[in-house]
Amino acid sequence: MIAYPDIDPIAVSLGPISIHWYGIMYLIGFASAYLLGNYRAKKSGGLWTSEMVSDAIFYGALGVILGGRIGYVFFYQFSGLIADPLSLFRIWEGGMSFHGGLIGVIVAMAIFARRYNKHLVDVTDFLAPFVPVGLGAGRLGNFIGGELWGKPTDVSWAMIFPNDPLQLARHPSQLYQFALEGVALFAILWFFSQKTKPRYCVSGMFLLCYGIFRILVEFVRQPDAQIGYLAFDWFTQGQLLSLPMVAAGLALIIAGFKLKTYPKAHTAS
Repeated sequence: MIAYPDIDPIAVSLGPISIHWYGIMYLIGFASAYLLGNYRAKKSGGLWTSEMVSDAIFYGALGVILGGRIGYVFFYQFSGLIADPLSLFRIWEGGMSFHGGLIGVIVAMAIFARRYNKHLVDVTDFLAPFVPVGLGAGRLGNFIGGELWGKPTDVSWAMIFPNDPLQLARHPSQLYQFALEGVALFAILWFFSQKTKPRYCVSGMFLLCYGIFRILVEFVRQPDAQIGYLAFDWFTQGQLLSLPMVAAGLALIIAGFKLKTYPKAHTAS
């Protein structure tokens, strides 16, 4: 067993104001997306500009935060929402959903695409390779916060998380997700998109790979206590929400290589 590193989840305290590592990880994700986006924009042949990247990151940040919170309450605490509708707005109590954030980002990118007269998928194809950096940073934030741990295990790298009331040796599933959703997914999408791919393909690869990685990690991640397993004593809400991503990802990749259409420069509105 490996000792869990004793890291204070609060990075900085300024009087009554506390800055958590989880929030800093969000900032790292957005800043990294901005830098990588500008790097790719310079190589886009005029399809993207620095202004577009800045606006896309701003829209995306709103989509992540609003969609993540709304999605968490609807997907994982719906009964609590019915009993207490105001819980939706108590963000300080915690709770963010990747799948809700994904929906929020898609809505935000649709608004962005309309503003710049771009095809929605051209926007998501461009941004998809940068998303894993934020996902990986977020999982490190979960690990530092000692939350979203894995199932009990006897593997040699198991850890006991201080917030676990049972104090059991568990899979550090946050680190598994960091490795898969962050490092591996970034490498796959970055190299896959190095050469221009037909429309739909990069977005499809993101959905396909993330869905597969999330489904795999859910086998060793402790399910949310308020939901538990949906079926078979192993099938989780996270897996249920990820299955459509796998199907949609495959469909987009097949459609992309079949249609062979490519992004076009925006026109003034």
